Amino acid sequence: MSQAHQNIAPAAASDKGTARKNTGKKAQAPAVRRDTRQVITLASVGMLAPTHDRMTKLYRFFGMEPVEVDEIAANTQQSLQQQAEALRSSLSDKAMEMHFQRIVGAYVGSAFGAAQFFDSKRAIAKDMASKLNDDRDEDRDGPSGFESRVERAQGFAAEMARQSYALLAAAEGAVAAYAEITGSEWKPYVGNTPDSQGVNRQAATARASAFD
Repeated sequence: MSQAHQNIAPAAASDKGTARKNTGKKAQAPAVRRDTRQVITLASVGMLAPTHDRMTKLYRFFGMEPVEVDEIAANTQQSLQQQAEALRSSLSDKAMEMHFQRIVGAYVGSAFGAAQFFDSKRAIAKDMASKLNDDRDEDRDGPSGFESRVERAQGFAAEMARQSYALLAAAEGAVAAYAEITGSEWKPYVGNTPDSQGVNRQAATARASAFD
């Protein structure tokens, strides 16, 4: 990613004394912007998504239909493997690997987004329930309408848990399919850092002189 150039204005006459004081000091190089994007793995999703035990409790408390995680994972894996078979005669091994690396990355990224959203709604529902209990200790009638808002927040968080759990299963199936298709474990794509990009660009420029 290119950095914007900074226009530095000449020092004003009134600042000449300060400028002279700084003469001889070693100029500091501009800070290099680092790539701070989070690397999302299946483990990252698992840290936020609901566990099997939590889902069992949610099914019971909210009367929800259980998520058929085994079926979701198996169907996702089978679907991707069928796609790979259809593409195998047209793609090289490397092209196949790159294609499904991106496809699986989309599955994992989607599951991570859903897990993040669930985790935020879970925290809100938990905090609201805690406040409701505190208010009940002081006022037996509780704040007007707050109890129903807590109930809605809890129900919404439970539904987001169900969605997150399903998408985690799909991501697990996709990762399993990648291993079957390529023979390698899926890993998230990590781009070059700005520093290494600069080195690569300089090397490419130097090699280009050989073609002049």
